[in-house]
Amino acid sequence: MESSRDDFIIAVRSAFLKKGYQQKFSLFSLILFSIFILTLGNFNFKIIEFNRTVIKEIIYYSSFIVSVPENIVEKYFNKTSNHFRYYDDYERVKNDLQKLKNKDLSKKIITFENIELKKLIDDYFVEDSQAYAKVLIDKKSPFLRSIIINKGSKNGVKTGMIVYDDIYLIGRIVEVNFLSSRVLLISDINSKVPVTIQPLNIEAIMSGIEKKQGQLEYIQGDKLINKDKEELIVVTSGSGGVFKSGIPIGKISLTKNLNNNKVIVEFYRDFSQLKYVKISSHTKENINIDQSNKKNFRENSDQMLKLNEQVSNINVLKKQKVINEEIRVKLELENKRLKNNLITTEKELIEKDKQIKKDILKTKNIEFLELNLLHGHKCRKSFFKSSLYKVGTDEYRACVLNKGSINRN
Repeated sequence: MESSRDDFIIAVRSAFLKKGYQQKFSLFSLILFSIFILTLGNFNFKIIEFNRTVIKEIIYYSSFIVSVPENIVEKYFNKTSNHFRYYDDYERVKNDLQKLKNKDLSKKIITFENIELKKLIDDYFVEDSQAYAKVLIDKKSPFLRSIIINKGSKNGVKTGMIVYDDIYLIGRIVEVNFLSSRVLLISDINSKVPVTIQPLNIEAIMSGIEKKQGQLEYIQGDKLINKDKEELIVVTSGSGGVFKSGIPIGKISLTKNLNNNKVIVEFYRDFSQLKYVKISSHTKENINIDQSNKKNFRENSDQMLKLNEQVSNINVLKKQKVINEEIRVKLELENKRLKNNLITTEKELIEKDKQIKKDILKTKNIEFLELNLLHGHKCRKSFFKSSLYKVGTDEYRACVLNKGSINRN
């Protein structure tokens, strides 16, 4: 019916497009043809039903085939979009993790400095200028490790300024031109950096040996035994006034250096991968500290230690809370699973109970039929036995089950 009506509408449109007598004749013919089609549609002729079914199948399968490329394109487009979104999330998490590591390292260094009261013992450095530069050339001499940057005296760069990669020390300016400067890296064999090993508070001199490693001089590995088994951190000591104290450089692996004469420092940064660096200068500011200021510094240090302990306790509580939440979720899932199993078991028991009742009823019916064959004549009412029972009644069934004996009340 639906296809015939659609044909009728198309025919009406084509008829109205014609003009004059042709239009009248075509419209009249269309009306007669439509009536004929509608009449045939009311009868279930096999050939009409077959054609209608064939047309519908062709339309359905054509629609499916046409939609396949679109679905494939949409599927891979969604996969590609998800891939880029996951990659962006990965880069963001990676950057956040690096920032947190930097902050954690800075916090450790500041804590060590406050405990040892470095500012009370020595002088105090203040940062007075800062600039960023791009690495132009990396000189790969086996003995000279240096880089050329695109900032010079025009930009206020001076000899002796400190060069960083993020918060980590990588070297200092040793040669200044008008538009460029040369940086001597701490991995150079001629670089001598006064350092402090924390938390042992041992001072030493470090020189470079490779792009990723340095070596401590005038100290042996057996002196670095750490009772707390904490990771040893190497920072600048500030001795000599070339570098300010507390700049992170690298770390020491106790397992590799414990029994060796050479103590190796693993740098935090790979100097072969430098692209941009930060240039900074520091001026020394002499400060006079009286007894009241010393007392305030000690109180601040004690407060910082307490705060660190509180932070550690809070972290432990957070971890415990996470563990409790995981246990709660697992218990809920287990309870849900047990509840579902209980419901399923109850349903199975109900079905088995029904089946048992059916089997019992079937057994009783079979028993009744067997007894009926043997003792039915004793209980069946007939012309000569009018006092007996009619077949199918409860009395007749009771009589058969009693093997023909009649109970008289």
